[in-house]
Amino acid sequence: MTTAPAAVSAPPRRGSRRRRVVWLVTLALLVLVASIVSVTFGTRAVSFDDIIAGLTGSIESTSAAAVSKRVPRTVLALVVGAALAVSGAVMQGVTRNPLADPQILGINGGASLAVVIGLAFFGVSSAFGYIWLAMLGAAIAAVFVYTIGSLGRGGASPLKLALAGAATAVAFSSLISAILLPRIDVMSVFRFWQIGGVGGATVEKILLVLPFLAVGMVICLAASAALNSLALGDELAAGLGERVRTARLVAALGAVILCGAATAVAGPIGFVGLIVPHICRLLVGPDHRWLLPVSALVGGGLLIVADVVGRVIARPQEVEVGIVTALIGAPFFIAIVRRQKMRAL
Repeated sequence: MTTAPAAVSAPPRRGSRRRRVVWLVTLALLVLVASIVSVTFGTRAVSFDDIIAGLTGSIESTSAAAVSKRVPRTVLALVVGAALAVSGAVMQGVTRNPLADPQILGINGGASLAVVIGLAFFGVSSAFGYIWLAMLGAAIAAVFVYTIGSLGRGGASPLKLALAGAATAVAFSSLISAILLPRIDVMSVFRFWQIGGVGGATVEKILLVLPFLAVGMVICLAASAALNSLALGDELAAGLGERVRTARLVAALGAVILCGAATAVAGPIGFVGLIVPHICRLLVGPDHRWLLPVSALVGGGLLIVADVVGRVIARPQEVEVGIVTALIGAPFFIAIVRRQKMRAL
């Protein structure tokens, strides 16, 4: 028992650290390449001169204006993808559930329901109002799902949490439909947001949501060491001096802020928080001090690529990024269920 703390806090081997640094740098370069591709490709073909003009803010030509519009779209995809991926990784660490994801656990649904209530009953129409409503709804949904999943013997098992989240998501979806059906004007505003996308990105919207995402990211990164302790089990974590309940609440708070703020500006995009952490564990291992930064890079890059795919495959129309991630994530979800067989992390 006396050697356990040293084993937990021991630094990674030099070779392991070098490998993780290599992956971090490589992924950062790949995200940069994806960002360049995102600015270059879309429904309208652009030349190199158009790209330079668009990056400098020129909108004199249609192509330069298209590039200028793609820049905030790319940045929003990057920050939203990073937020959702880190949120999913933290949720999986907090619940020790390999299937934890903002969508699967009903947290996206809670954020959506809160936004709908604000639209229908309180006339909220600003992005700032969406952010606060979405974070409130996400927090309530997270507490509700975890409470339901903790009932009975065994506490919050992965299976019970997944079932509670799925049932809650269905219930929230039904409530959303019940509120929207008699309100056609609200439905027309909500239906584009509900699909999940970054097509409406603006610099003002990014600047508005960025402080919330920064706060959520700082909280999650600060909780990374505590998440490593929680992975050992509550009893052992407590024996190592970790305040289990406080650590879980703080980490969950950061995840809820990230998920709520990202959902407010881009809609309920699913599966990013599910698939990215599993991919990143294969690259850098389960240490959350490395897993969270790498998840942020992979999540941002994945959403940028999904947005580019949605713009290209249906020219001159666009497929929203939420649909593309669902097509990618659904088979991955089935594979995780078959491989993990609902085990805890």
